[in-house]
Amino acid sequence: MAVDHFGLRLASIARLLGSERRIDRLLSLILQSARELCGADAGSIYVVEGEDAARRLRFKITQNDSVAVDLREFVLPVDATSMVGRCALERGVVNVTDAYAPGAAASHDRTVDERLGYRTRSIIAVPMVSARDEVIGVVQLINKKRRPAAPLRTPAAFETNVVAFGTRDEERLLALAGQAGVSLENALLYDEIQRLFEGFVRASVQAIESRDPTTAGHSERVATMTRELGRVVTLVENGPLAEVRFDDQDLREIEYAGLLHDFGKVGVREHVLVKARKLYEKDRDLVLARFAYFKKSLETDALERKLRLVTGRGPSASTDLAAIDDELRHRLREIDAHAQFVLASNEPTVLAEGGFERLRDIAAIRWTDGDGVERPLLTPEEVETLSVRKGSLTVDERLQIESHVVHTESFLRRIPWSRQLREVPRIAGAHHEKLDGTGYPRKLRGAEIPVQSRMMTIADIFDALTASDRPYKRALPTERALDILAEEVRHGRCDTDLFHVFVEAKVWLTAP
Repeated sequence: MAVDHFGLRLASIARLLGSERRIDRLLSLILQSARELCGADAGSIYVVEGEDAARRLRFKITQNDSVAVDLREFVLPVDATSMVGRCALERGVVNVTDAYAPGAAASHDRTVDERLGYRTRSIIAVPMVSARDEVIGVVQLINKKRRPAAPLRTPAAFETNVVAFGTRDEERLLALAGQAGVSLENALLYDEIQRLFEGFVRASVQAIESRDPTTAGHSERVATMTRELGRVVTLVENGPLAEVRFDDQDLREIEYAGLLHDFGKVGVREHVLVKARKLYEKDRDLVLARFAYFKKSLETDALERKLRLVTGRGPSASTDLAAIDDELRHRLREIDAHAQFVLASNEPTVLAEGGFERLRDIAAIRWTDGDGVERPLLTPEEVETLSVRKGSLTVDERLQIESHVVHTESFLRRIPWSRQLREVPRIAGAHHEKLDGTGYPRKLRGAEIPVQSRMMTIADIFDALTASDRPYKRALPTERALDILAEEVRHGRCDTDLFHVFVEAKVWLTAP
């Protein structure tokens, strides 16, 4: 294989990296190409780790046409005690005619040969140098053969078919290693950037969940389930989903969208975001303090009435005094009952029939504050908040929560996504849309909603229903959650086919 053809094969690896991000595939191509170029029976590649005095060589990949080799990764120091170490240290070619000969350029560990029944004779090692002129790896070839297609399995074969690597081999291998070094550097840089970006995504998720600890793990569970649903959908061969296909890059895009689908919650006021009951704690405490003040005022009023009776009538007022005590006890019990009803109404449950009327009756009770101003026992705002039919949020608060989707898409569109990930903002921004147009924020319908978003909607609803860490509701069992999702499907809000795949594949079992 000519060296200039190697660049064309690197282009195919670039496409491979774009889909799988597998550096070992690039290393495999480099080694295979080097062996073909020089007619080598075997070879290995080592990658430099660390910097300066802490540098070391990690064994990454090996190939052998004559024997099966299964070696685990190990590390060697960058020094003259090994051939590859010397090559990396001196930045030059190490070419040994016979590794077993006395006085060989560097020591050769024969234990592997003995275990495999192999004989290492000729060796050549060349450094892979990056565009920044740093040694980032070493290519080592073993046993150049007169007849490249002939395996080495007998002592005679090693004697007759193995020859030394020549000057021409050194020149070719150096040329190839130069291209390989730049390609490996690019692949490593790509991998570093990928890890950096994934770290940013994970940090963003942590930032979301630190503002709303009650939903910790939700983003990752939704991302995992949505990605798994996408993987399973790709296997469907019949019906409306038969043509829906997601490759590795598509699934990674779906995963990122799932991880970041709630990022916009950083733009929602925290007290609204974590609101567990209808009244905020300070407002609930204010209501209870008002009830307590009202009770004290009733007691004070009763004492004043009793004092006037005793002053005016003396012992003959005993009957009326008892009546005042009975009336006070009745009023206090009544106020306590009202307070208990308010606390019950404050829970994020569906208010019982007649509850709204009773709240209005309580609000109609008047009390007088310390300045002599008459006030209602419950304010109109408190009655409205306590009258929320379902959940804990008022209409305004729910709109604030729903605005997180707008914030999410706005934030994600500021990121310069690669071509493979450019749909992340659109997917994440539509996960609360419903097929019948009743979702938000754009009230999209049917095909206007990306199929990835429709998958995420199912995963998001399922996790919200089954999560055990929400303070404002109990976790539902899986069957009940699936029943609720099925109801959404029957009403035309969620995708029927995707839901059936979700159920049949038991996608929820993949969630961490």
